[in-house]
Amino acid sequence: MQTLKDAFTAAMFDIYRTAKAEAGYNATVFLKMIHDQKGQLTAKQLINAAKPSDGYTHLYERGRLDLTVEALVVENPRWHELFEPDEIERARRRLREYGYEHPPSSAPST
Repeated sequence: MQTLKDAFTAAMFDIYRTAKAEAGYNATVFLKMIHDQKGQLTAKQLINAAKPSDGYTHLYERGRLDLTVEALVVENPRWHELFEPDEIERARRRLREYGYEHPPSSAPST
């Protein structure tokens, strides 16, 4: 049976593949981090860094902050138990600072 940590690692590999396919960004350092440390530790390291990673900046320049670790963590409540509340807030704040507003989880239809 797949653990939550394993599922998160798989999701991290998915955003790597999507960034490469859709944004033309080959995040080799990110890929190595996931292979070496798995998803949760990689995400914690990137979220808790004093400044955004080079990969975050590259995705920002391509208009694809939706493919960042920060967006992955903030937008899917399934992953929240893997992170401290202040880490989720730090990720949310970083996204806001770069003008990214994640899609509302349940927008009322009009």
